[in-house]
Amino acid sequence: MKRKLGINTDCLIGLLDDVATLKLAHEIGFETITTSQISLSEVSALKENAEKLGVDFPFLHSPFGGINYMWMEGDSYRTVYDGIIESIDNAAACDVPAVVLHVSSGWQAPPVNDLGLSRYDALVEYSANKGVTLAFENLRMLGNLACLIDRYEHEDNVRFCYDCGHEHCYTKTVKWIDIFTNKLIATHIHDNHGRPFEDKTTDRDAHLLPFDGTFDYPDMMRRLDRYGYAGPLVLEVFRGSRSDYMALSAEEFLKTSYDRIKRISVLNEL
Repeated sequence: MKRKLGINTDCLIGLLDDVATLKLAHEIGFETITTSQISLSEVSALKENAEKLGVDFPFLHSPFGGINYMWMEGDSYRTVYDGIIESIDNAAACDVPAVVLHVSSGWQAPPVNDLGLSRYDALVEYSANKGVTLAFENLRMLGNLACLIDRYEHEDNVRFCYDCGHEHCYTKTVKWIDIFTNKLIATHIHDNHGRPFEDKTTDRDAHLLPFDGTFDYPDMMRRLDRYGYAGPLVLEVFRGSRSDYMALSAEEFLKTSYDRIKRISVLNEL
């Protein structure tokens, strides 16, 4: 199955801005972009330039610093909550269909509770009124994410973003594609070296280029093919993730990135 290939435009932070990265990525062959920039000016500039180039901009990533406060008493949640609202507003204003968001962080995330659920209820209702889809992303905790996906099972604007790197280093035995098949609309593709089962604390989320770690991409592609996923394959990688990447020019890093995602896209083809 042919799928569009994408990359996050903040992959070259400190070297090129997002619009310049978009233009260079398009020249190299990428057909889809995403970003973690959420201001109206930044999202608007990306959308305008993407449309001119014929590049898809299917989702942006909302802020997630302090996301655990969403489940806690008090007003500390307001910063991340307001950032998600800003993401939804600016996605709607710029005709970006979806916003990806986290639901918890860390190995000792707060338990699901009525207070947190009420806040996510408000976000789901708000995004529906704005015509924006929310795509919840897998991290460490299966239960937190499963609770929300189940809670909004019949909400058309609630979907799932599959992050293969998070699966590999946080929940290696959980095959997220199998669980949330019918909700899958987005991918985050990157690599790392996994995590020993006895290690319950180390964060090994390295965001390496594919094939520089040990993730099983053929297995991922078999699952995506089995369930008929036709959406884009989108890298979430960063030039600053490894010292040898930093030695590459912007063009070299993007070309290498494109070669890796292209290699993934044709796995298992006869």
